[in-house]
Amino acid sequence: MKKNLLFLFTFFLSVAAFAQEPKGKLGDTKKSPEAILKEIQKGEAYLVDVRTPEEYGDSKPNIVFIMADDLGYTDLGCYGNPYIRTPNIDKLAKTGLRFTEAYSACPVCSPSRAAIMTGKHPARLHLTNFIAGDRKDPKSPVLPAQWTKYLPSAETTLAEVMQKNGYATGMVGKWHLGSADSTSPAAQGFAYDRVIAKNGLDYYNYSITSKGKTVFEDKGTKYLTDQLTDYAVEFIDQQKNHPFFLYLTYSAPHIMLVPRADKLKYYFDNYGKSGGKYDPNYAAMIESMDDGVGRVIEQLTKLNLLNNTILVFTSDNGGLGLPELGQRPTTLEPLRAWKGHVYEGGIRVPLIFSWKGRIAINTETKNYITGTDFLPTFLDLLGITGQPANPDGKSFARILKSPEQAVDRGPIFWHYPHFSNQEGRPAAAVRSGDYKLVELYETGKLELYNLKQDISEQKDLAATLPDKTNELAALLRKWRSEVKANMPEPNPAFKKP
Repeated sequence: MKKNLLFLFTFFLSVAAFAQEPKGKLGDTKKSPEAILKEIQKGEAYLVDVRTPEEYGDSKPNIVFIMADDLGYTDLGCYGNPYIRTPNIDKLAKTGLRFTEAYSACPVCSPSRAAIMTGKHPARLHLTNFIAGDRKDPKSPVLPAQWTKYLPSAETTLAEVMQKNGYATGMVGKWHLGSADSTSPAAQGFAYDRVIAKNGLDYYNYSITSKGKTVFEDKGTKYLTDQLTDYAVEFIDQQKNHPFFLYLTYSAPHIMLVPRADKLKYYFDNYGKSGGKYDPNYAAMIESMDDGVGRVIEQLTKLNLLNNTILVFTSDNGGLGLPELGQRPTTLEPLRAWKGHVYEGGIRVPLIFSWKGRIAINTETKNYITGTDFLPTFLDLLGITGQPANPDGKSFARILKSPEQAVDRGPIFWHYPHFSNQEGRPAAAVRSGDYKLVELYETGKLELYNLKQDISEQKDLAATLPDKTNELAALLRKWRSEVKANMPEPNPAFKKP
């Protein structure tokens, strides 16, 4: 009885938090949900539903996994951005847990998506660059590593696991893990698929395919982000009486910077207030995506599904902090570099988890996790067992239950043996605790940073802490050997200056 009362109180508290206005008002309520929660916690009552997966009965929780494309760590209001309007994502953060040290498994998109789908590191899959990537530097001593340009159909995906356990599966948006019939979303466990096809970098005049056939072709009138949201809402409606897994992968705010015209005026009017850090077109694109997140939550609420749905929002890699096509979209300060680099700006991403009654509202954790960890975490939360051993991912379910508790996840690794479109060079990195080692493949140079003291990675400690440098370098070498990482090759045309 006591457990049920605590659950009900938490539910109403969470609903109140989600209904909160952007300025923090809550109707005529004198105290904010956060203030109420603090008072409860002072009495040592931690209000979460403590049911085990077996106690769900027939009401298996749904999963809605929403991923932005190239969204920077600093681009959301709930991550400190005062310029770009993201009220729906900010509300989502207030109803759940915000990670401050979440990472993508790679600084570019296809590898990071493969890690989410399989729980395996891109280096183990040899899927270490974005599918179309083929950049070389004739003046470099190395050539990029050979890599697999698709996710092999033999790999077991999160969608396939969910499908085998009674879930309806839907994928909407950017796939980027292979276009052949055997590597498409439909072949990788998604029964419902609406995939961006023609003109994927444009937000008008694009096409959408399902099972390889065109089901929608825009003639310049329907904004792509809105169309993807329409499909997500449709899928939820179709599966309202059945547990489902929705993988909604927006293409926004990836360049080209093509916003809806009706979103622009606010950002041009306020451009000076941002100090020129955020392009108005880019900001408007993010706001449209935020509208989509709001519509998805509204649909879940309308169908009485929100309280039984795990909601996740994240990005596939860091933001774009240089003018790749036109004006620079965003700044990642105080993080170093951006997409395509193994420094923090290229790999640290926003991550929000919300699950009414199961995750305490308006909480934050400094524990670090990476993209390989989603699959084992979902299986842990749902009580799914009997799956193949996952050598790379580690469940962070206990962080969701106790975000304030420090958890030793162990080391996490990055391996990018390529030249990125964003001036990134072949490199690797490992983080263990507060320390992060970067290895530059062209020269063999090692750099060491203490992220707790130096989030901007400006003070290289390799010379002053040689023991720690050697320890992490040996750890990185051992890991590369274990996963049989694909390495850069010597450039036979290279001539020393």
